[in-house]
Amino acid sequence: MTRSYSLFLSAALGALTGLAATRASAGPPSSSLAPHSRCFELRTYTAAPGKLQALHARFRDHTNALFTKHGMTLIGYWVPSDEDKGAANTLVYLLAFPSRAAHDKAWAAFQSDPAWVAARNASEVDGKLVLNVDSLMLTATDYSPLE
Repeated sequence: MTRSYSLFLSAALGALTGLAATRASAGPPSSSLAPHSRCFELRTYTAAPGKLQALHARFRDHTNALFTKHGMTLIGYWVPSDEDKGAANTLVYLLAFPSRAAHDKAWAAFQSDPAWVAARNASEVDGKLVLNVDSLMLTATDYSPLE
């Protein structure tokens, strides 16, 4: 990734964060937003040192099925390609929900699900897998091919 692309991406994510904050308090969406967009959540996990493979296993073996059980739509999972951008400790994924209310309800149900609590506790018997989670709520634009 070039420095100019990195700066562009940082600026774009900053703008999206500002947009999300504005949308939360500003009332109806602007005319450039898709009026019936699903609610998307982009999550970035920073794994504890040496724990990325265990984090992948937890998603693969437990979390994905529980997300689906609680009405979360799995769009995709990615890891950075470049070592200097977090390839050794970063997992990025995108979920979709019918609405923000559905998002909130799904996460509350997921977090209190005994199967999730058991899977998390079992996977962290030798220490926490995740050091940090960043979440960014997104709404599609009216010209987005994915709403």
